[in-house]
Formats: sequence, structure tokens, C-alpha cells
Amino acid sequence: MRTTEKIYQEMLGAFRERSGCDLENSCDLAVRLYAVAAQVQALECQTDWVLNQSFPQTAQGVYLDDHAAMRGIARQEAEKAVGMLRFSVADAPLGDLSIPLGSVCMTEGEMRFRTTQAAVLAAGDLTVEVPAEALEGGKGGNVAAGSVTVLAVCPVGITGCTNPAAFTGGTDAESDGALRARVLASFQRLPNGANAAFYEEQALRHEGVAAATAIGRARGIGTVDVYIATAAGAPDSTLLAEVRKDLQAKREIAVDVQVLAPVQRGVNVTVELDAGEEDFVTVKGRVESAVAGWFTGKLLGKPVLLAELGRLIYAVDGVKNYHILSPAADAAGNSTTLPKLGTLTVTEMGS
Repeated sequence: MRTTEKIYQEMLGAFRERSGCDLENSCDLAVRLYAVAAQVQALECQTDWVLNQSFPQTAQGVYLDDHAAMRGIARQEAEKAVGMLRFSVADAPLGDLSIPLGSVCMTEGEMRFRTTQAAVLAAGDLTVEVPAEALEGGKGGNVAAGSVTVLAVCPVGITGCTNPAAFTGGTDAESDGALRARVLASFQRLPNGANAAFYEEQALRHEGVAAATAIGRARGIGTVDVYIATAAGAPDSTLLAEVRKDLQAKREIAVDVQVLAPVQRGVNVTVELDAGEEDFVTVKGRVESAVAGWFTGKLLGKPVLLAELGRLIYAVDGVKNYHILSPAADAAGNSTTLPKLGTLTVTEMGS
């Protein structure tokens, strides 16, 4: 793309060629020509931008969304991390303590979580665990076990809270790069109403479905098994029934379609860290959150590669070096299997 100065010089050259004389830089006409050159350069920028938005390979933002819509694809929204909150008391109460729906707890970094159902800490008990979710979608909600310790809205009589396991399943809204890859793949694997790409694309149109794999002739000729996963992992029965009903209506004639939850395969991760001069506990928490956020439903059918896991860990702020002790080798992918984070152990290197 030409700069304003280049356009201006070309205009001076054209003026010289046609008039036979040069312009002084300080004269009124030279100033006017420079202003025109700036406008021409702005038009060239706008033209280049419009050209980029005209093709999915270079479009961005809402313009890429428009290209995706033409292929029947929508950008996946941010998903909230889910997990369990454990409410506790110092001494066993004589009566039941009510924990209302929407009770809020948070981490020291002020990431907030709320209960998704009402619960009761029964008389004589010290703790009760309640399902909860992050208030906002995104990877920031994937926090390590024991990170949620602050009662933001304290239920009457409750004195403490924590999360016994990590909150997982939080994902950011689909990036332009990821959406672009799906749009381009839709041209390479054209859904024709009968192939795996068709069933996978139809399943992914349902809200909450983060990944889908289709297997033809799974149970013999004329059968198709479609496995789906949510960002948090396995889908519930409601989502399975919804997708099954949709695919039954759109399937080929005489084809038996099943929509199934994948088999979850636990992957235990043990890693040693060198945090250098930074506080190890702080860096450890960041790594735990990053690893927990990586094991989402989008791993359905994909392998667990040590190279990807290592790159993820090394990119965490404060990590100077690391050593993955387990898994010892890459785990192959399988269309029916969803890798799920098992135990996560992070220790200090050399300790």
C-alpha cells in the first residue's frame, strides 16, 4: 500500500510532466495536493480493508461471523466454568442452615462463583457441597482446588467455603482464528446430507455443544453414531435428547442415528515447576488453572500431546522451566473418547 508521501510525490511528478514546472513545497497548490494525497491514501486503506473482509481467509470480527453464517456456522460463545462449592461451619449446628440459590463465593483474585441450586447444611453436619458456576464465562473461571475461599454473600450461619476440586469447563468465546478454521474446513469437508461432516455440523449448531464426532456404520450398514461433548465435558440427558431429535428429523432415509455421550478417559498430570524469583504458590495456581482450562469438551476425539501440554505450561506467567512427569507419553485420540483431567499434581522443581 502506498504511503501519503509516495502518492504526493507521484502527484508532483504528474504536475511537473503536464505543466513543465515544479511546485514549491510551501505554495498553496502543494499544500492542497498533499491534502488530496492523504485522502487518496485513506481511500486505499479503506479499499484494502474492504477486500480483506470480503473473504473468510482474512475477514475479522462480525464480518467473519457473516461468512460463517453463510455456511450455517455460528461463533461459539464463552462458557462458564462449573464445579462444586463446599460450605462449612466451625461447630455442628443444632438446626438446618439454608444456603440459597445464587449464594456467591470468590477467590482472592475476586473471581466470583454462585450456587446453581439451593441446599441445606443439615443439623449435626459440618459441611455440604453444592453445584456452582462462574458468574462470567471464560477461561478465568477455571481455578484450582482450594482457590475459592471468600464468602461474598454469606448464608446465615455459614462460616467458610472452598472448592474441593478445580472448576473446569470455562472457555473464552471462539477466537477469529478458530472460527476461521471451522469455516474453511466447511469448504474442504462439504456436508452433503449423508457424510460425517453433515452430522457433526448439525450437532454443533445446538447451544452448549462444544465438539462432535460422527462415526458411520458404527453398528453396521445404515447406522451412524454421533458423539457430542459440552465445554464442561459429558452432555446431560436433555442435550442428548435435543440433538437426537434434531438429527432424527434430518437424517437420511432408513438410517438409524444415535447421539451418545463420549467415554471419559482420565488423564493424570504431574508436573515439576521452576518459578525462578516468583512466588511458587502463585505460579502453581496459574499453572493449575491453565491445565484445568485446557481439558474441556473440545478435546473430544483428539489426542493428548505432551508438546501441546508443555507449551501451555511454559506460556504461563512466571514459569521459568518445567518437567512433565506424567503422562509419560502422548495419548492417542479416539472418536468415542473424551480426555478428562484426573489428578493434577504440581510440585516445585528440585524440592
